[in-house]
Amino acid sequence: MSASYSKVYKNAGVDITAGYRSVELIKPYVERTRIPGFTGGLGGFGGLFELDLKGIKNPVLVSGADGVGTKLRIAFLLGKHDTIGIDCVAMCVNDILCSLARPLFFLDYIACGKTVPEKIAAIVSGIAEGCVQAGCALTGGETAEMPGFYADDEYDLAGFSTGIVSKEHIPQPERIAAGCAVIALASSGLHSNGFSLVRKVFLLDTAAQTELSSWTKELGHPLGEELLTPTRIYVKSILALAKEVAILGISHITGGGFYENIPRCLPMGKQIRIYKSEIRTHPIFRLIQQKGNITERDMFNTFNMGVGMILVVRAQDTQKALDILQKQNEIAYYAGSVADGEQGVIIEGL
Repeated sequence: MSASYSKVYKNAGVDITAGYRSVELIKPYVERTRIPGFTGGLGGFGGLFELDLKGIKNPVLVSGADGVGTKLRIAFLLGKHDTIGIDCVAMCVNDILCSLARPLFFLDYIACGKTVPEKIAAIVSGIAEGCVQAGCALTGGETAEMPGFYADDEYDLAGFSTGIVSKEHIPQPERIAAGCAVIALASSGLHSNGFSLVRKVFLLDTAAQTELSSWTKELGHPLGEELLTPTRIYVKSILALAKEVAILGISHITGGGFYENIPRCLPMGKQIRIYKSEIRTHPIFRLIQQKGNITERDMFNTFNMGVGMILVVRAQDTQKALDILQKQNEIAYYAGSVADGEQGVIIEGL
């Protein structure tokens, strides 16, 4: 059988042979993610994963899909593509983690104006690293070359993940009572949200690469380095905690900040009171607020402000939870408590 090649398709802007070269380059990265259950390989029409249900009484599959958003613009400006894939994995697995689901596998979708095999390989290397951090397999994906739709040097990146949890282990909001403690887990920075505002504040759509690469006194390193810091993946830490402490609620702090995300784990009639004085805000947020002349209320309603996840536990479990999380190399601290009242979040001191 002759090799697949289409001269007329290439003349239209789609080089299928570049796609084949990309597949060859990413194979070692995919192999890094191989875990028990991953029974397939690259090149099939679907990713294969064999479920092992031993020890899971009432299995529930939990799925999540997300992208990286306009943080990609920073990768384009800096020409750095080997970490953005971690963000894509993180945004998906941290979401399904809010149901205490253990991620099983991940699939990616890369749409680009022109397939450059080395660039695709760099992107997938980050995706594979994210999967390793989350303990899941990269079972497949899709690269779509779309000339005329994307510029030659641009791409979009999205992903999908499925995890599993025993039904009885899924956090139940009705178990959250007044007096429960709220624990904050530190973010690694901006994560992957709020970048439309970040780009506006720093005029990044017109900025030269040298501006992103220049030393920033307030941060202690270049701005571009800060903005491309990958989203932290909390899977292994929180699942380790769940084995020893009852986690009553979890919220992933993404777009919409505290006000949009924290109430999502609460039952009606309960509110979370966050003590602003306890929040350990990163310098990047102070820099954004100052440079953009943004109100503190809007900052907490847009960014994670240094908190990637919040957990709700019983008051008597607070110290035990903190000790376990710290052993898992998380920066974790008491940030507030649950009270009776209208469902929502109140940031005291704001």
